[in-house]
Amino acid sequence: MDLRLNDGWQIRPIGGSTGMAYMGIKEHQKLFIKRNTSPFLAALSLEEITPRLVWTKHISTGDTLTAQEWLNGRCLSKTEMPQKNVAALLAKIHSSALLKKMLKQVGGTYVFPSDLLSEYFRGLSSDLRQHPLLKKVANRLRSQQPELKWQDYRVSHGDLNHKNWLLSDSGRLYLVDWESASLADPALDLSMLMRQYVPRQQWQTWLLEKYQVQATPQLQQRLEWYGLLNLLLEIKEFHQRGRFFEMNRDILDLAELVKQEHFIDL
Repeated sequence: MDLRLNDGWQIRPIGGSTGMAYMGIKEHQKLFIKRNTSPFLAALSLEEITPRLVWTKHISTGDTLTAQEWLNGRCLSKTEMPQKNVAALLAKIHSSALLKKMLKQVGGTYVFPSDLLSEYFRGLSSDLRQHPLLKKVANRLRSQQPELKWQDYRVSHGDLNHKNWLLSDSGRLYLVDWESASLADPALDLSMLMRQYVPRQQWQTWLLEKYQVQATPQLQQRLEWYGLLNLLLEIKEFHQRGRFFEMNRDILDLAELVKQEHFIDL
């Protein structure tokens, strides 16, 4: 695709699974350029959640390019994810009334527990649909959907993999790749992050001391529900991609989780 600009910027692909990210070079300047990002990026830049937005341009192909400041830095490692700066940035996102307002203005959708269940069952292979453990877990999750008023839903990133956290050389932390953003129960993001990176015995301490919220029984139940649902979605994805080793590993993890007292009684 021809992404040439008329003001001297050279555009070079920089890889990635979507093929939509580029480096912009003009003389001694560098910018991070992406094609057809959400207009929500402007609010994220204003709140300093993502690197600063420099400009937005519409080009002859009909695409929209956004340019952000180019920051030297690195992604966080898995072992860095439980740190307080990660929890603090996530808490800032979840508590921001501006982000919620802006996401609604650009057409952000609400994601309810029933939507996630529908996503799991949609196109589910017969192998997984009839698997005794997966069937039992999915049916129980369907009968015990968490209840949270939609007015209490917040901006949710939806993909809190450690590779989406950028630590600049100056020590500033950013969260990038917002294509999966929605308005959802904050427990959706929290369960995704905590299940992958925070040891279960540290959950209450992490929530209280780093995310700064009390781990009430209601919140605990919601975290457990979304954690199990996310695991089902991950198993489905691995099956679709033919990654059966990872799929079976997750099934074993699921079997272990449902044995533990603090999980929903299955």
